[in-house]
Amino acid sequence: MEDRAVHLLCLTASSGVPLYCRSRGTSQKQLPFPVIGSLNGVHMFGSNQDVLLTTTCTENARVAWRVFHSSITLIVLTSDDCASDLYLGRLLENVFNAMVLVVGLDDLINIKNVERLKRDLRASYQLIDSFLEVSEMVGDLVQCVDCVLSNNNGVLQSCLDAFTQAAESQFGCLLVRGKVVVATEKWWRLSAQEVMLLAWLVASLAPCSSRDYPIYLPQGSPTVPHRFLSFQLLPGVDVCVLCGPTPSLQIQDKVQLQLVERFWKPLLEPLKDCLRIQARAFPGCISLHQGIMGLLLINREQKKSLYTVQPHAGEARPGTESTLSAEERQSVLRSFYTLAVSRYFVSEDGEDKSTVSTQEEFQAGFSHRGKECYVVSSDHKCYGIQHEQHQLFLLFKPEVPTFALRNITTKTLVLLKNDVPH
Repeated sequence: MEDRAVHLLCLTASSGVPLYCRSRGTSQKQLPFPVIGSLNGVHMFGSNQDVLLTTTCTENARVAWRVFHSSITLIVLTSDDCASDLYLGRLLENVFNAMVLVVGLDDLINIKNVERLKRDLRASYQLIDSFLEVSEMVGDLVQCVDCVLSNNNGVLQSCLDAFTQAAESQFGCLLVRGKVVVATEKWWRLSAQEVMLLAWLVASLAPCSSRDYPIYLPQGSPTVPHRFLSFQLLPGVDVCVLCGPTPSLQIQDKVQLQLVERFWKPLLEPLKDCLRIQARAFPGCISLHQGIMGLLLINREQKKSLYTVQPHAGEARPGTESTLSAEERQSVLRSFYTLAVSRYFVSEDGEDKSTVSTQEEFQAGFSHRGKECYVVSSDHKCYGIQHEQHQLFLLFKPEVPTFALRNITTKTLVLLKNDVPH
């Protein structure tokens, strides 16, 4: 699959001073300053003429702009023809919130020292870069929390609650490769985007036995920092605790040296099982139709999702290969989700209020709202269905009969919807 270039620019909105430029893809070179100046200049010219310039495209690139709090301008430039306005808009939203998470909102709104802000923002580079890379998670696009459904959720939940209480906090979470297995009740009270950002933060950082990381919550506490503690239980498995000024800094040593082993060592096998199923996102006892190549199930009310392009337990074994690679399946499923929610599934919960609506004008003139949609291609088929609480998007092998897509999708939704983690 061809690796398309993506360039992300961050500038001060008032003067256009570049704060950083991050790149991914075929060209890792920094954009020339005249190009940066031109991209910012055309947006500023439009603003001076009372024109809001959000996106545009050329023969070989797409560009999106966004100004946050009249202080920070973010620009993304990509050569990916499949990059939608919905994806680019949410990418810029995620990047800004990643900046808030690390440096706080005050320093981004009231820029007193540009050079100091540049230095402080370096701490956010790994998290920002993770949003530019191809990921096995989908929370960045759907704005929901990537979850893993384990056979041992009950015992893991009980252990996490007791561990978090012993660590003198009410906010705790168990992560496997950036996906939430279980979390405390207070953790789920954080906004979905905050939970997603914290999970991506852990996944983006270098493996570490323990860390005490200062963070800001973009919605809940953008100006007052909290302490984010994480402890590695196994490579790829971390338990996280969020706390304030109390307990004391010594709690990190206490948790690492005493509590981690006491609470989690007896659960070594359940934790290993979470690692084994994380790519599939749900246990092998849940059997899906063999024609399904990928799945995205969203609980719209709880803002949680199950996402996988390896839906069958024996997928990795020889002889189970399909016409699409894992990366191609991810791209197709993400593109189908984008098509469905921007054209057919009208949002009813006030999402994307921030700037221009992501909904296209397709619905104009229709008295009804789409509840199902499908796409047929030479190497795959897709079917999506929207209910009041759930959305399900399935990627099928091309040999699955088109007339059977709806029936399979409906049965799969019935099978899965009661098992979405809650």
